[in-house]
Amino acid sequence: MTSHITTHILDTAAGKPAEGVSVRLEAFGAEGWTEIGSGMTDADGRVSDLGPEKSDAGDYRIEFATGEYFEREGVETFFPFVSLAFSLRNPEQHYHIPLLISPFAYSTYRGS
Repeated sequence: MTSHITTHILDTAAGKPAEGVSVRLEAFGAEGWTEIGSGMTDADGRVSDLGPEKSDAGDYRIEFATGEYFEREGVETFFPFVSLAFSLRNPEQHYHIPLLISPFAYSTYRGS
């Protein structure tokens, strides 16, 4: 299965994909945030089966356990986790949200 929402993580300080990072996908609704999927990054830093094959328009959030990753790497970090909220407006499109991390910074963008 390929998820409607996918992600990958690159460790820019180490110059490699961030393998073994726990990732959680949540949707926002009347009851607040609800987990709808989860996964672990593979050797290429990707999670292709993060959530459902189709998602409705709405607000979503991806939580990345970056602190655990850096701890395993033996690197001190300022960010124990990264939380990215975004709006899915067109359910016909694929949504790819990459994350670039280093111990003291991160960035993201809407990928393809």
